[in-house]
Amino acid sequence: MNSKEDYEAMASALDAEGITNAVDTSNSVIFLCGKDLTPEPVEWLWQGWLAKGKLHILAGAPGQGKTTLALTLAATVTIGGRWPDGRISEQGNILIWSGEDDAADTLLPRLIAAGADRNKCFFVQGTQVNGEIRSFEPSRDMLSLELKAKQIGGISLLVVDPVVSTVIGDSHKNTEVRRDLQPVVDLASRLNAAVIGITHFSKGGSGSDPAMRVVGSVAFTAVARIVLVAAKVKGDEGEKNRRIFARAKSNIGPDDGGFEYFIEQIEPLPGIHASRIAWGQALEGTAKELLSDPEEAAQGDEGKTAIEQAKNFLEQILADGLTPSKVAQKEARENGISARTLRRAYESMNVLSKKGAGGVWYWSLPAGLNNQCSSQAVTVKLSKQDDQIVHSQNIGQDGQHQSTEQTDNDGKSEPKAQDGHVVQDLKIGQVGQLNGQVVWNTNDTEIF
Repeated sequence: MNSKEDYEAMASALDAEGITNAVDTSNSVIFLCGKDLTPEPVEWLWQGWLAKGKLHILAGAPGQGKTTLALTLAATVTIGGRWPDGRISEQGNILIWSGEDDAADTLLPRLIAAGADRNKCFFVQGTQVNGEIRSFEPSRDMLSLELKAKQIGGISLLVVDPVVSTVIGDSHKNTEVRRDLQPVVDLASRLNAAVIGITHFSKGGSGSDPAMRVVGSVAFTAVARIVLVAAKVKGDEGEKNRRIFARAKSNIGPDDGGFEYFIEQIEPLPGIHASRIAWGQALEGTAKELLSDPEEAAQGDEGKTAIEQAKNFLEQILADGLTPSKVAQKEARENGISARTLRRAYESMNVLSKKGAGGVWYWSLPAGLNNQCSSQAVTVKLSKQDDQIVHSQNIGQDGQHQSTEQTDNDGKSEPKAQDGHVVQDLKIGQVGQLNGQVVWNTNDTEIF
């Protein structure tokens, strides 16, 4: 193209044939119009508690019988038995993937103790490649697992114990957990089976929202459509402690209610001892209300607990570094954290807020700022008001631009980088680069 005339000729040709004819559409984003979709109801294995094609999390402190609970639910599926609320389960096969318990001496005896049909119980033992048996690796063997499950057919429930075994990356980093859980979510959808992932509570946090006590990244709770919890609660004076199984979060149905349960030890076969669950009365209330110690609730500062919960949430979701603020706010709402409480935690932690390309705002933790940016970045201490000008801090540290005051023709003083480029007064919002180094700029229209 050697002239303006050539360019105009090409543009006219594109206009004549339509721009889509000139673009390679072999690789493109796929859209689906709402009019082409048929609304579908959620399919339930256990109404309100276990949804087909969805990921569920079952969390609790050690010793609360989480695995026994999951196996009791699984046993109910194999025989088409009754759920704790009296509803009848459809009958189906179950698949157990455990990295902690042996199938022969622990898992199967517990299933038998719960009345399971052994013919409908299957266990993931490993994979076979060229005649060699090796351990099951989620990131490598998920397709093989799906193919084998479809050969068996009729898989209604899959138990993953512990669910953290599906995460190859850092289980405390939001993006890595989401990435590694996605194959499990996809498997549930393609098999149309309910998936229960078992995990622990984090230490401390008594009295806070149980869904926020799930160990590791907040992504475990966010990705799961339903979070179930199990805990022992102190009884009133003169009464025994109680074990409670409760619904802590649901994106697709009611998010409250629970059942009392008891762990029994029996001998289902001669010489074989195993635990099973006996269900008690149905309970009303949120998981937080049901699992709270009455004495702690009376003595605790509810406001303080809520803020600590919000701080813990921010620490987890911002662990990866820069996170879109709208994403953080949305997930906070989904986890029962009010906007006011989130703001108080945000201010208390001095969370950094920056505007990037396209006007998208990002949050990051102060302590992690230098990890997210290069060691040569000019860093700032951001104020609480989005329109307040703040000046750079730490300028002059090793590896950073050295800033000196210079006077322009109007007699105004401007900070200058030692290479002669202007580093303007820093305002919350603008993020750009100066010779490959990250800085924040006062000029809302200029990103450099």
